[in-house]
Amino acid sequence: MSGMIILAILAAGIAATFTDWLFMGVVFHDRYMRHPEVWREGIVGGKDRTAVLYSCALDFVAAAGIVGLCVLADINTLGAAVSVAVLAWIAGPLVIMVTNGFFMKLDWAVIGAHCAGYLVRFLLAAVAVAIFL
Repeated sequence: MSGMIILAILAAGIAATFTDWLFMGVVFHDRYMRHPEVWREGIVGGKDRTAVLYSCALDFVAAAGIVGLCVLADINTLGAAVSVAVLAWIAGPLVIMVTNGFFMKLDWAVIGAHCAGYLVRFLLAAVAVAIFL
């Protein structure tokens, strides 16, 4: 069973790196520069890839969190795993991203894309639970 848990985390983490690229890099790409002062030096010009690598590593942490919640709750069906993913998304990334939008200069289209990206990331982990567990 533990091998299947690791496999679910790896599959969801790898898939999430592609959704990050889509939702947090491609969708509304031009809107990121509406407020260039909010970004760290080097990120804007694409010279510093460290943040991208750390973000990719955190995809696996998020996948482990959703898979772990499902394991603890003895969930292995798609419907129940999706419920866990959606509730975790509401309690975490959705609230954080919208709250950040109230206090930081971020374009609301970018915030929406990030929220959607996090939801898809969590849903991919739910699908991995249903497939591998």
